[in-house]
Amino acid sequence: MKLKVLKTEDEYTKALKRLEVVFDSPADTPEGDEADILGLLVEKYEDEHYPIEAPDPIEAIKFRMEQMNMDNNDLAKIIGHKSRVSEIFNRKRKLNLRMIRNLHDKMKIPYESLFADNK
Repeated sequence: MKLKVLKTEDEYTKALKRLEVVFDSPADTPEGDEADILGLLVEKYEDEHYPIEAPDPIEAIKFRMEQMNMDNNDLAKIIGHKSRVSEIFNRKRKLNLRMIRNLHDKMKIPYESLFADNK
């Protein structure tokens, strides 16, 4: 396959099909190098044409709580008071900087997710 920047959906589809063929090729072989380059080209095309938005901050918190088997009482210990948890989940209060820092430090939620527009 001739390698070049992917500009159309057809080129993208062909690159994906070829990547499936060479994906498990050994490193330091022509096919392995082709797989590496195709992966970069596909990633660039997807970043430009299929961007993934940061999740809603509230949904990110709930998701991480589920992963960590936490309840609202556990979250209250991180962000302040149990009433704050309710206000935030009901979108009556926005996250403040202290809450964002604590959520990031203690729950490892990315800043990008927490700084997204929380309504």
